[in-house]
Amino acid sequence: MLEAVGLNGVEYSLILMYGMIMLFIFVYSLVQLHLLVRYLKKAPSTRIQAPTEWPCVTVQLPVFNERYVVDRLMEAIVALDYPKEKLQIQVLDDSDDETVDLAQASVLKWSSRGFDIVYLNRSSRVGFKAGALAYGLERAKGDFIAIFDADFIPEPDFLKSVIPQFSNAQVGLVQTRWGHLNRDFNVLTQLQAFGLDAHFSIEQVGRSEAEGFINFNGTAGVWRKSAIMEAGGWSSDTLTEDLDLSYRAQLIGWRFVYLEDVCAPAELPITMTALKTQQFRWTKGAAECAVKNLGKLWRSENVSLRAKLHGHFHLLNSSIFIAVLLIALLSIPLLIVKSRMNSTLLIDGFAVIFSVSIAVLSVFYFVSYKSNNEKFKFIQFVKKFIAFLSMSMGMSLHNSIAVIEGYFGRKTPFIRTPKFNVQPDQTSWRMNVYARNSSAMLTAAEAILSVVFALAIFLGIYLEDYGLIPFHAMLSAGFGLVAFYSVKHAIR
Repeated sequence: MLEAVGLNGVEYSLILMYGMIMLFIFVYSLVQLHLLVRYLKKAPSTRIQAPTEWPCVTVQLPVFNERYVVDRLMEAIVALDYPKEKLQIQVLDDSDDETVDLAQASVLKWSSRGFDIVYLNRSSRVGFKAGALAYGLERAKGDFIAIFDADFIPEPDFLKSVIPQFSNAQVGLVQTRWGHLNRDFNVLTQLQAFGLDAHFSIEQVGRSEAEGFINFNGTAGVWRKSAIMEAGGWSSDTLTEDLDLSYRAQLIGWRFVYLEDVCAPAELPITMTALKTQQFRWTKGAAECAVKNLGKLWRSENVSLRAKLHGHFHLLNSSIFIAVLLIALLSIPLLIVKSRMNSTLLIDGFAVIFSVSIAVLSVFYFVSYKSNNEKFKFIQFVKKFIAFLSMSMGMSLHNSIAVIEGYFGRKTPFIRTPKFNVQPDQTSWRMNVYARNSSAMLTAAEAILSVVFALAIFLGIYLEDYGLIPFHAMLSAGFGLVAFYSVKHAIR
């Protein structure tokens, strides 16, 4: 066989590795396709009758150094249309800056106006967000626990839209959709909104319709307190305590409900450094959760095979960045190997598989974009889809490092995503005290990769092999975009 295609052992191993990774990407795209089908077949939403008596709800607000948004958060929470005597508000403040004074003053103001609002400040950040939530849970009066991160602004009817779902005693969590306060602030927020909309429409609805595992997204959701307790409570041994608790709760039989038509707006990261911080935590935490829960999922006797398959790819979702990075790096020597082959049928087959995968993803995001944009224009979708794929490719090095650390158990602290509360006509955020710099070495590596893939375009032209030119162009643009904004947003 090696002689038939003109390959030596090393070259054959490269082709084999390339094919295996391509197969993983293809199967991943098929899973996304199934979620899309389930989304398109979703049952119409039904309104559940409000309870005759509203239950007691504790609203937890985990805060850490949020001087720019803490007042806005408090104002949104006290504006919730819910019986005041049934509402407890906990400000779980681990801050070590002036947020402490701002939060305490706000708590005092609303407490004097008759709200049951308490300020809880721990002596240390043990367990980070998970530790703060667990600390508050011990002091919670409510049978239901609503959680909002500092940048969220729930609508006044949020609780009255969600609480009726708990009329089913098996429901342990109700998750709602995220909205975006600053969707059009800059190119980064536009592309983030593009990707998140697909998760909060097709993925969450699709998994729910397929009776698979959905996840609490860390905020804008309401838990049944007993579900948290029975699942073992909040744990800080992963960076995504929300995903971890979600799987532990569903593995013991709790049912989760996702409400696509209930939206809680929030702020998207506006700098590349803030985005990288968030992406690192999400992708590494997902890998840690896979190590912790994947075996439990497959050993469970109460979970269907379909739910296990969806859960498998859900937990391994962040591994797609490793696959993309490896495919990108292997594609350059593949050009040279292909030029030496007597028959390119095998490589052409990989190209077909990759094309089908991209086609599936394009339809996946097309449906999401159309359902989330009233003024839909196809050309706008094409531009954003290509830009989104390019930036995702450009983030693959950064996110692959996070995933590998997660799989190998390297522990790092929970680093919050900074919130700036910047209005469209403001640019003073560049001097913001919460701004962080990216790793200089990582940014340099991303810039180098941008140049490498640009040169790969010329290599393809030289070898008269034009099939990978669009791929290499997107890689060059993506790594260049990430490196450019990493430098730009580091300049004060």
